[in-house]
Amino acid sequence: MDNDTDKVPANADPVKIVVWYDYIWPWCYVGLERVDRLSQDYNVKIEGRAYFLRPDTPKEGIIRESRPGETENELSDPIRGQAKDANLIMKPPRVTPNTMYALEATEFAQQHGKFLEFHHAAYEAYWTNRKDLGDLEVIASVAESVDLDSAELIKHLENNKLTSTVTEQYQQALNAGIRGIPTFLVGNLLFTGAHPYEIFESAMSRILSSDESDSWQEYKTKSC
Repeated sequence: MDNDTDKVPANADPVKIVVWYDYIWPWCYVGLERVDRLSQDYNVKIEGRAYFLRPDTPKEGIIRESRPGETENELSDPIRGQAKDANLIMKPPRVTPNTMYALEATEFAQQHGKFLEFHHAAYEAYWTNRKDLGDLEVIASVAESVDLDSAELIKHLENNKLTSTVTEQYQQALNAGIRGIPTFLVGNLLFTGAHPYEIFESAMSRILSSDESDSWQEYKTKSC
């Protein structure tokens, strides 16, 4: 998409945005909408980092019990209202999966230049279509929907080729003091939560109005 040249000079270097996420946390999907808007309004480069929210979930997942205020097809407030404001269709999932495969698959997609495409498709599969992201067939289908080689991906997952990468990303987040998601690193500004878009705009304005050329490297060296 074309960037808004009134906000970012045509020759500006992209601002790096790092997103820590897990698919089972609904606020991460809402937070992705904020990042999407930033990518339309500014010149940004987006990277994903896994945050394994519930590592104690069994490999087969668990049945998700209905939360107070939920209906068959709608989540409870305040996430219900936030989802509608973001034009997201979010329904109560039937299963809480172990997301290690999904997180590894997202890293696979990122290494093949398809992070955002896969990220969107995986959220939609889980929150809109109520698919089990712990199921390899579901993950393969998501991969195929964004033109990734699903056979190669499944081989990576079955052989644990990306497990250490995902585990390291999660541990690095913990070492950096990150205790909740979604968490965003916008330039050198780190904050947690699917805040209103104005907060993200404010962060971008601060970065673009100051010399932040070394900030990311400094943060990366210390905690990532």
